[in-house]
Amino acid sequence: MDLRRIFSRSFGVPSSARDHLLERFIRDEQGSYVLISALLMPVLVGTAGLGTEVGWWYYKHKNMQSVADSGAVSAATAASAGGDPRSEAKAVAANYGYTDGANDVTVTVNQPPKTGSQASNAQAIEVIVSQPQRRLLSALFGSDRVPITARSVALPNSGTGCVLALNRSASPAVNVSGGNQLNLIKCNLYSNSSASPSLNVAGSASVAANQVGVVGDVSGASSITATNGVKTHITPVADPYADVSPPTRPSCSNAKITVNANGKTNSLDPGCYMGSITVNAGAVLNLNPGIYYLDGASLSVAGNATITGSGVTLVFTGSGSDWGTASIGSNATVDLTGPTSGPTKGIVMYGDRNMPAGTNFNLTGGATQNFGGAIYLPKANLSFSGGNGTSTSCTKIIADTLTFSGTSNLQVNCTALGTATIGSQTAQLIE
Repeated sequence: MDLRRIFSRSFGVPSSARDHLLERFIRDEQGSYVLISALLMPVLVGTAGLGTEVGWWYYKHKNMQSVADSGAVSAATAASAGGDPRSEAKAVAANYGYTDGANDVTVTVNQPPKTGSQASNAQAIEVIVSQPQRRLLSALFGSDRVPITARSVALPNSGTGCVLALNRSASPAVNVSGGNQLNLIKCNLYSNSSASPSLNVAGSASVAANQVGVVGDVSGASSITATNGVKTHITPVADPYADVSPPTRPSCSNAKITVNANGKTNSLDPGCYMGSITVNAGAVLNLNPGIYYLDGASLSVAGNATITGSGVTLVFTGSGSDWGTASIGSNATVDLTGPTSGPTKGIVMYGDRNMPAGTNFNLTGGATQNFGGAIYLPKANLSFSGGNGTSTSCTKIIADTLTFSGTSNLQVNCTALGTATIGSQTAQLIE
């Protein structure tokens, strides 16, 4: 249709003026932006809405990542203390509002992880938190929910210590030599000595542990197998029993006690003994529950002798140059477990902090020697060989200096006994 004719007929405008006005109308751009904006407005609003939706997905992922991180660290910390990592991780997630099985939330805990660099590490704990998100404007592009998943992996840190040498300068403070083997099953060895070496592994000896940490340096590192590495120049590890002392001892008996093989089990009651206690080969002595003070007296258990007791703490004390010590011979059968409550909770052997540094203790019964709980001898030069490393065993050793002879197997399933933690329990994120 001819616009010029319409314009002329409608308004009675002469043709020359009509053509001029029509050209001006066609060339006029005023208001075009309004028209363009009106046309683009749905696109702009949709883009802004979709951007907001994507931003929400990023926010949810960041939030879920925090949950996965916290769950993994808490699970690994619980595992180092003998707890249930799966229950711990799910409880932490629930506290953040991500309850497993509710609102399409899934909290998965894997030990070891199913994927990643730690897939073969039995101590690593993987926590995966997922929750699919409903679509809003993005439903234009698909109907499936958008999967949002966060994953973290953590390792127990140093809270699983089972051997600690307290001496700050001895060289070495921990010695494993000859053909001796020290197996620390899922637990750590620490030496507070700043010497070089702080830990010595010599000859054909070997050490296997979860982790080894020393303030100084290590000699024989090639003979050490540590799942989570050998660390040198660490910060000294705190004495876990520095603030623990047994009750004041009762009045003492001066009588010497000798137990001979007589075909029966002999028993002894808790109390204070100033005379030595000797268990000869073939003899059996059972200690009734309680605290035994050996004031300047020695405990001697010969090879092939037997000493047992549950809920027992042996306290070695004395004065001047007269201090209680212990000696256990090879192949002696030892089955002593500390109390689960009271002032010496979790401690099976306790050494007076006032005894001279380097006081000798020899606990070398071998595979038939099992202590349940902490052997705390902060001033002792301890020679140790023993433990069968069963999955239910709990042995922690804290001494001034340590020498491991023969084969020693230690494990720290100590939840029931309530022993103090050696090292920090905080886990570390690694993925």
